[in-house]
Amino acid sequence: MAAFRFIHSADVHLDSPLRSLALRDPALGALIGNATRQAFVRIIDLCLEEQVDALVLAGDLYDGDQTSMKTARFFAAQLRRLGEAGIRVFIVRGNHDALSRITKELTLPERVTVFGGRAETILLERLGEGPTVAIHGLSFAQPHAPESLVSKYKAPVDGAVNIGVLHTSLAGAPGHDNYAPCSIADLQATGFDYWALGHVHNRSVVQGKATIVMPGMPQGRDINEAGPKSVTLVTVTDNGTIEIEERHTSIAQFERVSFNVSGIEDWRDLVAAFDAAIERARDAATSEHLVARILVGGSSPLAWRLRADHDLLKAEMDERASMLGGCWIEQVDIDCAPPGETSESPDNPIMEMRRLIRDEVIASDGFEAQVAAIAEELRGQLPRECRDLLGEDEAAFQARLADLIAAGADDVLARLYAGEGAKAS
Repeated sequence: MAAFRFIHSADVHLDSPLRSLALRDPALGALIGNATRQAFVRIIDLCLEEQVDALVLAGDLYDGDQTSMKTARFFAAQLRRLGEAGIRVFIVRGNHDALSRITKELTLPERVTVFGGRAETILLERLGEGPTVAIHGLSFAQPHAPESLVSKYKAPVDGAVNIGVLHTSLAGAPGHDNYAPCSIADLQATGFDYWALGHVHNRSVVQGKATIVMPGMPQGRDINEAGPKSVTLVTVTDNGTIEIEERHTSIAQFERVSFNVSGIEDWRDLVAAFDAAIERARDAATSEHLVARILVGGSSPLAWRLRADHDLLKAEMDERASMLGGCWIEQVDIDCAPPGETSESPDNPIMEMRRLIRDEVIASDGFEAQVAAIAEELRGQLPRECRDLLGEDEAAFQARLADLIAAGADDVLARLYAGEGAKAS
């Protein structure tokens, strides 16, 4: 008897605009800017290599109100590759797709089913013996779906393996809009065998009466979408049981890489410690490219110099990463202090100035208001895709300003410290 096999993916966000990488490193920006397309090609290649019966896309193929029909033509061309191989495609629209005019204007190849605003069930006719499969889907035409859509789905087909495709935030996830919320219990109670979900960018799997999979996205776009990204290969066996495999698809993998400089007094030893940390991270990455955000922590006599010579440190790390190949340093954050200078010692002028800045300058209402006004003006001048760098809501905005102020104060103190050191020498 023949199994039914399909690839389940979601949240491709084709040609998603860059948020910040292009501002700092054009070469890295070019890599990430093309990565969503390359990851989608990899999905199509995987379908062909595995000779699956179908590709299921659970929403957010696009990234909001895109206007480029080049994206549409690329997408359609890739789906034609599947059609030529006899592989069917099932799509539900997500909240980002509802915003895109591509969704309304694009004519897709044959063998592609895009579910509409009313729940549909498609019973697959299969040659030979094997499990009968019913695909259930429902799209939402608007970018907001505050109510659950689960009750709108049709009842499971008796004697078939029932697969539901749904774009949902489930019970909610940080950084994701509340969209068609529902619970795991709601999904388990439907009587379906597999729920192919989309919307949340982190992978999750729940197994029980139904296998419920949020595959995550096939390619991360910034450090907040760190880790290896993947799709799910699903096999419905000849007796109707569900088997799943995670298959990695990301071209570039974002990761936070920390290393501790405690006890390091020489710059060359610090570079050697970085070499070891980034090499471990590169070896552990499953993608062709590692894009790392470096956090330098601990207690070292080099602490103030690291801040004062941040540009030199970044250049040194860039050079070391390039020697590994397929490795990029996205940003370097410094969070270390000199030994004995973590306390507020009154005989240490740098730490006394730090205390004054923190307790009297930064804490004043006037300073906070002035910084907020400057940040608001700056945010208004940024490209729209970069504005969330200062926070997506008021709480995140205030937290981001606090982080920037603290880091800026330490950068100023580091330069003062370096100047005092130069005079003393």
